[in-house]
Amino acid sequence: MIRNNILLLSDSYKISHYRQYPPGTSSIYSYFESRGGRFNEVVFFGLQYLIQNYLEGAVVTKEKIEEAATLYSGHFGSSLFYREGWEYILHQHQGRLPVRIKAAPEGAVIPTHNVMMTIENTDPACYWLTNFLETLLVQAWYGCTVATQSREIKKVILRYLEETGDPAGIDFKLHDFGFRGVSSVESASIGGAAHLINFMGTDTVAGLSFIQDHYHTQGVYGFSIPAAEHSTITSWGRENEAKAYANMLDQFKEGLVAVVSDSYDVYNACENIWGKTLKDKILQRNGTLVVRPDSGIPKEVVLKVIELLGQQLGYSTNAKGYKVLVPQVRVIQGDGVDYDAIGDILENLKNHGWSADTIAFGMGGALLQKLDRDTQKFAFKCSAAVVQGESRDVYKDPITDKGKRSKRGRLKLIQTETGYQTVAESDLGKDELVAVFENGKMLKQYSFEEVKKNAAIRS
Repeated sequence: MIRNNILLLSDSYKISHYRQYPPGTSSIYSYFESRGGRFNEVVFFGLQYLIQNYLEGAVVTKEKIEEAATLYSGHFGSSLFYREGWEYILHQHQGRLPVRIKAAPEGAVIPTHNVMMTIENTDPACYWLTNFLETLLVQAWYGCTVATQSREIKKVILRYLEETGDPAGIDFKLHDFGFRGVSSVESASIGGAAHLINFMGTDTVAGLSFIQDHYHTQGVYGFSIPAAEHSTITSWGRENEAKAYANMLDQFKEGLVAVVSDSYDVYNACENIWGKTLKDKILQRNGTLVVRPDSGIPKEVVLKVIELLGQQLGYSTNAKGYKVLVPQVRVIQGDGVDYDAIGDILENLKNHGWSADTIAFGMGGALLQKLDRDTQKFAFKCSAAVVQGESRDVYKDPITDKGKRSKRGRLKLIQTETGYQTVAESDLGKDELVAVFENGKMLKQYSFEEVKKNAAIRS
């Protein structure tokens, strides 16, 4: 099979759609939006990769057409495949896709129910191509949703830091543990990068190279530290748990080091091993031990762990009146962590007098995998067409679900005093949608620094 054959990157039912539009159709214009969902605004991210990886350049070849013809013949048991249309693109456009895509800046934070991307064919003979590309382009939902959820969690943590601690520490408060919990390396790459729009901590290495490959930087935007897993502790044997922990401190004599501490009894580990046996090593060390509980009810375990460490190793009270562990020890909670759990843990700590400075979070499948297209209700719909030379609005308005009513006409996204707003293309206001792709060429690209700046939380 040919890698990334664009002719095969669509839903089956779209193969026959070229026969279904009205006679004389010469233009199909569609848009992409979030129709609502859990959060009321969305970070737009990931289209640049989809264009670079799947659409840019001469993506239609004779070999791809032959492969598609053979596969679709077996798939449908008939000749539904539009060979003539694809051969037209091959010969008339040298295999380059005759469409124009306009989009919001990558990283832009856009309220739901607003257009974020539009696409239309540039050759009247290829009216059918616009919505053939829907299946691929809608996959932008994933990067958008991960970036959005990560940003919303950042807001929660910032709120508690502003109330109980130091907001300057926000960049490393949520660490990406999600690589093993996603469906593919591609998901890890996109999702890992999306998280790094908002934070700087990650163990998802695929996201780092993704940023370098697709967002114009040789820099590294995510960072990590030496950390233990259960096997590196339990392989010492239960009777040597203290030696396993001591080895971590001896092997990594300076800086941050994280040690999972619940292989047996996390409370004993905190009170007696960390708090007594290894107390002097910890307090004399030039760096910070990060204790990681990994089981139990998160908000209860975290509080007890922090209180035991505070009793044994010490704490101070900050200017806001909240307790903070001595700088040589912190806690990271990476089990059972999601948007709601983070708020619960931080609220419980605050209610018991502890600052959010004392804890960081690791988030795995809940960050990169426990979400779907309906988390933010993403949709791609046709809103305008030209038929028999006449422009017409296109829309749907189902009586059974007004939330699925689609927009109509040609659209643009403008900035108003209250933020982004979708209006008709003919209305006043500068269109924030920028042409990013046309006839096989990438017209606009963003650096990752620009993406981060666009998504920054502003007070």
